[in-house]
Amino acid sequence: MSKETQAAIATEPTKIAILTSGGDAQGMNAVVRAVVRTAIHEGAEPYAVYDGWRGAVQGGDLIKKMEWSDVSGILSSGGTTIGTARCAEFRTRDGMRDAVKHLLELGIDRIVAIGGDGTLTGADDLRAQWPSLIDELVARGELDATTAAHHPKLHLAGVVGSIDNDLVGSDMTVGTDSALHRIIDAIDAISSTAASHQRTFIIEVMGRHCGYLALMSAIAGGCDYVFVPEMPPEDGWEEQICQKLREGRAAGRRDSLVIVAEGAQDRHGEAITATQVRDVLAERLGEDVRITSLGHVQRGGSPSAYDRWMSTLLGFNAALTVIHATPETEPCIIATRHNQIVSLPLMDAIRNTRAVATYMKDGEYEKAVSSRGSSYREMLAVFNTLSSAVLHERHLDAALGRKPRVAIVHAGGLAPGMNTAARAVVLLGLDRGFTMLGVDGGFPGLLEGKVRELTWGDVDGWSGAGGANLGTRRTIASVDQFYALSRSIETNTIDAIVMIGGFAGYQQVWAMEKEKDRYPAFRIPIVCVPASIDNNLPGADLSIGADTALNTNTRALDQIKQSASASQRCFVAETMGRRCGYLALMSGIASGAEQVYLYEKGITLHQLSDDAARMVHSFEAGRNLYLVVRNEDASEYYTSELMTQVFQAEGEGLFDVRTNRIGHMQQGGNPTPFDRTLAVQLAVSTVDELSKQFATGKIRGVYLGNYRGRMAVQPVSHMDEQTDMTNRLPYDPWWLDLTDVLYTVADPHFHETLHPVLQPLTPER
Repeated sequence: MSKETQAAIATEPTKIAILTSGGDAQGMNAVVRAVVRTAIHEGAEPYAVYDGWRGAVQGGDLIKKMEWSDVSGILSSGGTTIGTARCAEFRTRDGMRDAVKHLLELGIDRIVAIGGDGTLTGADDLRAQWPSLIDELVARGELDATTAAHHPKLHLAGVVGSIDNDLVGSDMTVGTDSALHRIIDAIDAISSTAASHQRTFIIEVMGRHCGYLALMSAIAGGCDYVFVPEMPPEDGWEEQICQKLREGRAAGRRDSLVIVAEGAQDRHGEAITATQVRDVLAERLGEDVRITSLGHVQRGGSPSAYDRWMSTLLGFNAALTVIHATPETEPCIIATRHNQIVSLPLMDAIRNTRAVATYMKDGEYEKAVSSRGSSYREMLAVFNTLSSAVLHERHLDAALGRKPRVAIVHAGGLAPGMNTAARAVVLLGLDRGFTMLGVDGGFPGLLEGKVRELTWGDVDGWSGAGGANLGTRRTIASVDQFYALSRSIETNTIDAIVMIGGFAGYQQVWAMEKEKDRYPAFRIPIVCVPASIDNNLPGADLSIGADTALNTNTRALDQIKQSASASQRCFVAETMGRRCGYLALMSGIASGAEQVYLYEKGITLHQLSDDAARMVHSFEAGRNLYLVVRNEDASEYYTSELMTQVFQAEGEGLFDVRTNRIGHMQQGGNPTPFDRTLAVQLAVSTVDELSKQFATGKIRGVYLGNYRGRMAVQPVSHMDEQTDMTNRLPYDPWWLDLTDVLYTVADPHFHETLHPVLQPLTPER
């Protein structure tokens, strides 16, 4: 090779291809958009392979170089704008050789593949055969030796797009959350008509080998029975389901909802179909049973907020992984675990995923369930408790000589999912033998003695209800009211308190903890459960209600962007969150905003000047819309109105500027599936903690949450070590560094050096 050729090759930009294959899933477009724009930021050339592997095999116009604007406007679109198709030809040696030829004709030797295990297995087969396929192409005269020498290896990163959520080692795959939204919307709609007619509905959902959609929708929807592939029911299930539905009706439930995964089977490997279940219930219960099969509706529609922001992170990291790959870099899957991005060895992850189907075929159901992770097993057990109207018999507390009386109180601003959490705590508490109490009207209600006993029937319908049926107040008891508060606790014989709420509630419990020596009534188990759309609570990466508010913001911002389609306009949209920028930043990522202003990052006049200049440049270059998202307390001085005036003045008539406050609608609406399942998980930890304290006698106030990848229970006395109690802000928010991701995919002139936010490669066992 001549020195001139070597020099030319050395200056050739890195080229990266992205493709989607197999079944489509909401959120794929977010991955595509992030990969394309991250590649451009890094100086690489991104190419889209249209129609999956078929595009690689056929080449030509099906492999297209992508520019920044080619992925504009696709974030909110369902499906995949670059197409997907199954390709039998790619499975052959000839088809793979054609794919290599067409890729190398453009100098592409790095691929981000989005799809299921078939897509990623095919990608890894191509990677493994890449060197020998190159040799064949050179021998056939279809590829020159220089090009072959320069591209000796295919670098590969996969992102799993599958609504089934069937990748072992990942908490959530692209599209799963959106599919759950479709299912829960259907369940909520069906439950109202089912209750009106006292009717049973059977809802069939997707999931050939994975029951995640079925199980989580059954929990989030407050359903009565669920069939999942990994854990077939015991023989005689027909009478078991009938008895469970009878018990529910006897306890006052007006409707019965049964979820059936499409891959459900019995212990003999025979399919359990919705039709079969309907016939059993109609014959044995004498009811009019209806079937609703959701089908491909579950794949459709605009992606949820989670499937936008998390998919953006996946695409960002996948692009950086392949662009900066070295000869030693192994193929991997970019996945999620405990709200973090992780890198899994590709074939290990696929092998572990495929093993689940083998376990089920061989009748090793415990192994199949275990492969899904400990939380999956736990949620199977929890569902059985939440859906049962018959409680277990429990012994009285030895120390008290009676059933412990546990009170639930809300405090702080309203958060969607408070009802879900309260219901779960009540049902799980009753099952443990507690007497469950509800406090109406927050801590002011407790001061006034508004305490009542709660039964199974009182809370059964709260699962998907928005608002807070017990009521919540931001007002908390002052120190001079603590005597009255302690007397109310004693008068109502309250042995423990579960505070489900926001920062005001945490401050109340923190103050009570400091005064427990003066007021013995405060020396009881007190558990703080995080519920706040602000997502600013100590010890919790995510609070109940934040996901619902984020989805509300995302829908509102989508509509705001549509309203600007006929004119050149900048919108300054203001979100809630007080001084915590979580809602603003995640809303910006999920909606494709160009700029976000956060209290944590601060705002300066110089920054506003630079931002205004960049905005003007964007509109002069042909932009029609510029979206700015501002956290409500981002600055005391640089208000949304002031920003609007500054941008309007600097635009000099080139574009209009409008202010929009999304407002209290962020606290409204029914909770999302994510918030419902999070509420249940936190309720489980709450009741476990109460049981432990009652059993050991080691009484303390605690706050809990899923923190840095694990469910953590921490003493209230240490709350100020994690949080600025004055400004109501956690000291080390996990999400703050994601501003780099936002600007990378939003601003072609962003110049920061990027680093992956993924965790190191660790084989999944």
